[in-house]
Amino acid sequence: MEKSNTSDNTSDDDKVENEEEKIVEDVAKQCFPPLPDVTYSYSNPTPKLSNSCGGSDTANIRVVSDLNLRNPSLLKYKSRSRSADGIFIGDETIRSIPSLSSRREKVPLLARMSDSSITHCSFPGDTVYNDMFQQAEEAIEAGVYPKRIAQGSSGSYFVRNVKGEIIGVFKPKNEEPYGHMNPKWLKWMQRVCCPCCFGRSCLPLNQGYLSEAAASLVDEKLQLHVVPKTKVVRLAAPTFNYSRIDHAKAQTKQRIMEKYPNIGRHFHRLGLPRKIGSLQTFVSGYKDANCWLAQFEQEPLSEAAKVQFQRQFERLVILDYIIRNTDRGSDNWLIKYVPEDQVNGEQMVDVECDDKESSALIKIAAIDNGLAFPLKHPDEWRAYPFHWAWLKQAREPFSDETRRLILPRIDDLDFVMELCDDLKKLFETDQGFDPQIFEKQMSVLRGQILNLCQALKESKSPLQLVQMPPMIIEKTKEHVRSKTRARWDSFKQSFQKRAPFFSCC
Repeated sequence: MEKSNTSDNTSDDDKVENEEEKIVEDVAKQCFPPLPDVTYSYSNPTPKLSNSCGGSDTANIRVVSDLNLRNPSLLKYKSRSRSADGIFIGDETIRSIPSLSSRREKVPLLARMSDSSITHCSFPGDTVYNDMFQQAEEAIEAGVYPKRIAQGSSGSYFVRNVKGEIIGVFKPKNEEPYGHMNPKWLKWMQRVCCPCCFGRSCLPLNQGYLSEAAASLVDEKLQLHVVPKTKVVRLAAPTFNYSRIDHAKAQTKQRIMEKYPNIGRHFHRLGLPRKIGSLQTFVSGYKDANCWLAQFEQEPLSEAAKVQFQRQFERLVILDYIIRNTDRGSDNWLIKYVPEDQVNGEQMVDVECDDKESSALIKIAAIDNGLAFPLKHPDEWRAYPFHWAWLKQAREPFSDETRRLILPRIDDLDFVMELCDDLKKLFETDQGFDPQIFEKQMSVLRGQILNLCQALKESKSPLQLVQMPPMIIEKTKEHVRSKTRARWDSFKQSFQKRAPFFSCC
């Protein structure tokens, strides 16, 4: 009885295998041209193809390799046929160079499921941001694609909802200035023709999207509320800058899915691959700081509005100094100003007002934080100064409200270590994470925090703060090896030894 059952099971499996084998044969005959003549010898295992073998055959072999079938042996549909790894001739196999997709087929199924789950981002702890991200995905599915921003040195995009309203700014990792898919050809020419004047030696490569999200994390930990909410997400849209191979693969898979859904459902992914990058919430009603600062010179603010603007300005200073932003000019931070006669109840609810005595509304938004968190202080050609240090607001000492808000946090070593741990969790999500480089970044950050703590205790001004000598606080070897609670005497303090050549730019 057991033998008969096993024989019936094997016969059913053979039927299923034969049916799937016929389906693959039909797809191969309709989608792929005939194979070129191949000669094979045991002395030389490398196959020799005739001149009729063009680039299309290679592309077709790669398309077959992307077929993620449950039974890889189904690809051996005849003696003269293609496989995921090479070409079959009789019972012998000529293996070509394995592609990325062929190596991916050797990964266990559970690992593949975990990788695919990463592509779908969700933020249950932040319902507002999660709703914004879902609106962006729904808009892309509905055909409302992100629009590329013309300004800037990297590929950045306005993300819109179904109604076409801008809700966020997406900056992919591989479209950064050093990314291989950067769409700005002027930056590409600058990188190729004049590499000595391109980039910043104090910053790690291709970490702009992490810097954007990390600045939002620091802003949230210190409760500054000047950085629009920013997180690391994955998005895919035809308007992003993809290679021709990615477009060709996506179109081929879509056609196979439409004609042969039984085979298409076994694909690892349909459509264009998702790009990892930073998605920042779009703020409306803001203008460049240059516009409002010029207007404030002609039309001075009231005393209550000045106090409100000064407090917002001090929060911007604290953020930039802690993360050591190397790109804070007057064109990449925004100001929202609503005069007293135009303020209504709805606007006051939408944006928090720190000064209850002022009926005007002034808010600052710190955007473009992708060139922060350096691994060392600038010490070569340029100093990358803070341009807000030249404003008259930078000459005023830090207010008591700012000191009460920031000083208790940064003066606590446990808070500083917790901040570094949270940043490490964020930076570890990058595939090229280097613990040594990250520790150098945190050494600069700890030095900035210690200088800021001293400046707040002594009631210094932002201008006096940036004039303090740059400091680096590194962990000692004993503290790195031990697992005890960190103390300030567990770190080694040092100052910058070399100054940059140009200090004004």
